[in-house]
Amino acid sequence: MTNWHASLSLQYSLAGSQTIVHHKHEGPLRVLKSLYPEGDAVCHNVLVHPPSGLVGGDSLEINIEVASGAHALITTPGATRFYGSDKAWATQQVNAHVTDGARLEWLPLEALAYNTSYAKNSAVFSLDPDAQLMAWDVTALGLPHANQPWIAGKFSQNLEIKNLWLESGLIDASDQRLIQSPVGLNGHLCLATLILAQGHAWSDTTRTLALEIASDLCPSPSDEIEVGVTSPNKQVIVLRSLSHQVEPVMQLLKQIWLEWRKQIWNLGTVTPRIWSM
Repeated sequence: MTNWHASLSLQYSLAGSQTIVHHKHEGPLRVLKSLYPEGDAVCHNVLVHPPSGLVGGDSLEINIEVASGAHALITTPGATRFYGSDKAWATQQVNAHVTDGARLEWLPLEALAYNTSYAKNSAVFSLDPDAQLMAWDVTALGLPHANQPWIAGKFSQNLEIKNLWLESGLIDASDQRLIQSPVGLNGHLCLATLILAQGHAWSDTTRTLALEIASDLCPSPSDEIEVGVTSPNKQVIVLRSLSHQVEPVMQLLKQIWLEWRKQIWNLGTVTPRIWSM
């Protein structure tokens, strides 16, 4: 079987008052046309991977550069699927550099790890001093609705803002102490992280507001969902959630993201059109 190796380069810049994107691809990875549902300043793009998933040996590499003054919002039309394999790793690597005065919103839909998948999912962001970022990552281990539990395989996760924050780990389906322990995943197989960050320290007022927005929208802990929000340093706010299903945590992330957009960035509450199709 032939493995798929695909890469996509996205370069955002300002042309007058409009954010535009130049893109180049190799292999089965594409960007749909640029959309401007909230005006010229923010460029919405949807990334499409026609094979619809990755198997062992496949790799996707996405490189993003957002130039000064530009604002990019990037999402996907559906889940990234890591299919089962014979212990061969499938890899998705995202590298993004956001320059001074630029903003990036990295908002892919969830990653699904099928049983016996071996997946490496990494996103590394680099922020210049006056750059800003909102990003999330949602991972579901197995397909409980389809009675396909995740009982074999490994999932490697790496989320990083260079020199600011790092979240990295390896989950082995056979490690039931980690998966079932109250100090581990507590039996939840959907993991989510939402980040708000900038290249220099937030003001105390803004940092407090961002934390309050997230805290007010978070539900009380229950058997279905657990949520916590913190600020590990003066430049980063992080929300983490564990749940049994993707839907409630994705709904929560969207609510908080929209409020952060509205109250921290003074932008409208416009969601990507592809999410409602």
